[in-house]
Amino acid sequence: MDTVSLKLLIIGDSGAGKSSLLLRFTNDTFDPDVSATIGVDFKVKTLVLDEKRTKLSIWDTAGQERFRTLTPSYYRGAQGVILVYDASSRESFEGLEVWLNELDTYATKKDLIKMLVANKIDKTSERQVSRSDGLQFARRNSMLFIEASAKTRDGVQEAFEELVHKILQTPSLYMVDGPKDSFDVSQSHEQDQGGWCGCNLT
Repeated sequence: MDTVSLKLLIIGDSGAGKSSLLLRFTNDTFDPDVSATIGVDFKVKTLVLDEKRTKLSIWDTAGQERFRTLTPSYYRGAQGVILVYDASSRESFEGLEVWLNELDTYATKKDLIKMLVANKIDKTSERQVSRSDGLQFARRNSMLFIEASAKTRDGVQEAFEELVHKILQTPSLYMVDGPKDSFDVSQSHEQDQGGWCGCNLT
């Protein structure tokens, strides 16, 4: 079975739960006191999906402004991106526009697949963003959408699998890579905030 290598990004405001989603997906662990990402971290995970073995290099970036100098290289060559907001924080939801603008500016693959993940849906009594709000934003920006909780596992596996599935349905994203889109995972570190979930918008 051939292996397809994919680069996925996780972006969103600091505190949205990016690292927690990533750790739940890759290690099936949850740490309520996970520290904020400093710079860029990533993890590697292999999935077998659609009769293809996919090696996922999942990059998790700091949400803080002071790390934005890393931005161009972070986005280069990515085939999929997960935008994460905290369903209990209206501010993190309203910050999505800034992240989308950054994505449009720096992404080198203009047909990359985008997924919106509403994280922390377990905090039902503190919810500030409704499911319909998230779904409308996703539809307006041609994104997949799913609600998830890194704490309870809800939606996490489905989010990543749905994203990869959509990428694999778009061969132009991963079959024409040249050297300019390559990346060396051996030169980065591991660990931190992540998130994902997917559902069709039809």
